[in-house]
Amino acid sequence: MGILKKLYVQVLVAIAVAIIFGLLAPRQAIMMKPLGDSFIGLLKMMLSPIIFCTVVHGVGHIRDFRKLGRLGAKTLLYFEVVSTLAMLVGFTIVNIVRPGDGLHARSLVSAGAAEAAVKAGSGDFSFVHFLTSIIPHTLASAFVTGDILPVLFVSLLVGFAISSCAKPDWMIFRLIEESQSIVFKILGFIMRLSPIGAFGAMATLVGSYGGTTLLFLLRYVLTYYVSTLFFIFVVLGVVAAMARLSILRILLLIKEEVILAMGTAASEVAFPRLVSKLEQAGCDEAAVGFVLPAGYSFNIDGAALYMACGIGFIAQATDTPLSLSQQLALLAVMMLTSKGGAGAAGGAVVKLAATVQTARVLPLAGVGLLFGIDRVLAIATSTTNVIGNAVAVLVLSKWEGMFDQKKFDAYLNRQPAHPTESVDVRPSEPVL
Repeated sequence: MGILKKLYVQVLVAIAVAIIFGLLAPRQAIMMKPLGDSFIGLLKMMLSPIIFCTVVHGVGHIRDFRKLGRLGAKTLLYFEVVSTLAMLVGFTIVNIVRPGDGLHARSLVSAGAAEAAVKAGSGDFSFVHFLTSIIPHTLASAFVTGDILPVLFVSLLVGFAISSCAKPDWMIFRLIEESQSIVFKILGFIMRLSPIGAFGAMATLVGSYGGTTLLFLLRYVLTYYVSTLFFIFVVLGVVAAMARLSILRILLLIKEEVILAMGTAASEVAFPRLVSKLEQAGCDEAAVGFVLPAGYSFNIDGAALYMACGIGFIAQATDTPLSLSQQLALLAVMMLTSKGGAGAAGGAVVKLAATVQTARVLPLAGVGLLFGIDRVLAIATSTTNVIGNAVAVLVLSKWEGMFDQKKFDAYLNRQPAHPTESVDVRPSEPVL
């Protein structure tokens, strides 16, 4: 019975029970909707502190760019380009397959909320609205209104201010790190309620729309997995080939970390092993110490795919039309909301909720469509994050002449590059 203590097993059991409950007693199952809504509300409550802590913590160390020079600029450019490509892949595939068409889940939203969403989609949201809504009335009001864009704006200002004037021994760095730990600890407490939230969301779905809902969700899961496989083997494969590296050899190098991410559905658990392994496999210590930690905040390929596919599916499932301009505007929002904290449990669904809340063209309750299957989606999301960050370190190291091909080949062959060297995969601390 020890396996039942694992959270993901509890979620899977809750989903199974919810499906049976929804099929046998649909009217009573619909009454479980507040459980799913309350859990989403708890996640929404955590958006502002999570974004503030992760963005300030990441940007606050940008002073390292002075030492790493060209690598720093190329790293940020690489992250933006590749994560944007991930979003485009997600948008394209979900628009081609259209897994949500025919679900007609609009009743997930109350009449008033649906009316507000339709009104928002009629033209209020645009690039101009996106830009003008960034600046809050005061620094404090950014955290009061519940809007995410002002929080991001203030977080960036604070982060850059810290990076430009703070000294290495300032207590502010420790304060931010400890605050981040507290925030994610609270998120961990909330995620313990995920079986209840999953039960409420899935029971409502099955009770409202019957067993056919499962077919739509299965079709979406398959669509999402196809998107991640396309991104890994085609997009990242091409990027690796540009640096004269093979994506298959990279996957062989990090296979243990990939399995770890798949088993736990959390990319952060692979971080310590990746640091040591990439150094042992020929990447310069400084490159690994800078690119990999930055990648976990700014190169969240899996989360970008999750959000793009999720938004497309929610729009189709709730019969909410999205014009090309609105999709481009959503892409602009996701370039901000996809950053930071994706390795934590529930990180991707938090970011999706942040995007939906910011854009206001889709019903926030539509996130409940995905929560019941979030664990299944998180396996692919976390795995993509780990692979994407490993590829980033290897490619950028290769481009900057900070890569030893002989050590890479020797590591894959499990043989020392020199007689006095040995292969060591013990975790080490990142060099910042």
